[in-house]
This record gives sequence, structure tokens and C-alpha cells, in this order.
Amino acid sequence: MQVRAVAKYVKLSPYKGRLVANQIRSLPIAQALDILSFSGKKAAGPVRKVLDSAIANAEHNEGADIDELWVNQVMVDEAPTMKRFRARAKGRGSRVLKRNCHITISVSDEPRTVNK
Repeated sequence: MQVRAVAKYVKLSPYKGRLVANQIRSLPIAQALDILSFSGKKAAGPVRKVLDSAIANAEHNEGADIDELWVNQVMVDEAPTMKRFRARAKGRGSRVLKRNCHITISVSDEPRTVNK
């Protein structure tokens, strides 16, 4: 059984999100929640929210036991970028890119083997 949760248009750079996503990939749920709770990264909050949602989906929709769940798949994809301008010297303007991302987390009741 595989259950997933998605958060779209999260105001977070995909690079920063992937740093946190790589830490929790293929871990048991309890260990992944501990890592996210004590992480000082900005992305830990939104990733934890999506993980909590995936756990709730598995428990409510599939009747899964929380203690036996594993993080199966974590994807942090790029979302549309907001383009803004900032005033610079001599009447010019420079572009400011405000990046967004989509976070997708899939949990499963069996561990996933990762080939490294």
C-alpha cells in the first residue's frame, strides 16, 4: 500500500527543500519525524507538514498502522517562479527571482531498498 500527500506552490527554493528531503528518504516514520523536528533548516517545517498529511491519509483512508510506515518517496519539484524587480543604481532595475516548489511525499508499509 502506498499513500501520498502533495503541497503545491510552497514558498521555498527547490534546492533548499531537496537538502531536507534527502535526509528523510527511505527512513521509518518515527526517525524521519525526529530529524525534521530538530532540524534548523527552513524547509523542515513544510516537509514535516506534508509528511504529517501523508501519515494521516494512510491512517484514515487505508487503516494503516503508523508504527509500521516508512518514507517511500520524497520529491521536491520546481514550481513557477515569481519575477520581481529591485531598484539599482543609475535608474536601473535588476530581476529578483522568488522560487517556489511542489513537495510530494509517499509513505508505504514496507521499506524501500535504495541502491547507492
